Amino acid sequence: MLSVRDLVSGYGGVPVLRGISLDVGPGEVVAVLGANGVGKTTLNATISGLVRATAGEIVFDGERIDGLAAPQIVRRGLVHVPEGRKIFPNLSVRENLELGSYTRAKPNRARNLERVFETFPRLRERAAQFAGTLSGGEQQMLAIGRGLMGEPKLLILDEPSLGLSPLLVDELFRLIAEIAKGGLAVMLVEQNVVQSLELADRAYVLENGAVTMSGAARDLAANPELEKAYLGM
Repeated sequence: MLSVRDLVSGYGGVPVLRGISLDVGPGEVVAVLGANGVGKTTLNATISGLVRATAGEIVFDGERIDGLAAPQIVRRGLVHVPEGRKIFPNLSVRENLELGSYTRAKPNRARNLERVFETFPRLRERAAQFAGTLSGGEQQMLAIGRGLMGEPKLLILDEPSLGLSPLLVDELFRLIAEIAKGGLAVMLVEQNVVQSLELADRAYVLENGAVTMSGAARDLAANPELEKAYLGM
């Protein structure tokens, strides 16, 4: 579904990503793990066309997409839910969701809206409410729901658990697992190592803009080097 090879990108001529390679297969949940500042958000932005790659290639669903503009990439079915939610606070929940189908899947808007409400019942309850008045967890559900409105083939989730209480994090990961059960490929980009590895099929660990570890999620969870670096053990 997604193949990234030797990807280099950054800002103002300063590289942040230093030759990253990774893959996401159809129906897979792949975790990309790392601390703040290692390049996770830059990776997402480069894959999504918001930052231009300076070297390497990105192939999505059999087509090379590095060099395409972000709307062109969305039309092909790669949808990125950004860090910080980026909802429209002065629009209603329903209006935010409907905007998710602006570029892709507009003819199926009503059907997809119903599916999102089934997945996130609280959004149905708050459909007419201004998005800015939702709790942090509800806003994250809204951001993911808006992404689902575009009928993605691959959904990139950038730090979905950021700023949420442990209870809400548990609920959010449960909902992501439910979404993935439907066969949607998910690239989960997170600092939350333990729960991400419990959910994912495979994982990559980033440090200083490069992949330092990769493999099956269960194997990485048992790797003493990962425990030492991220779990403090």
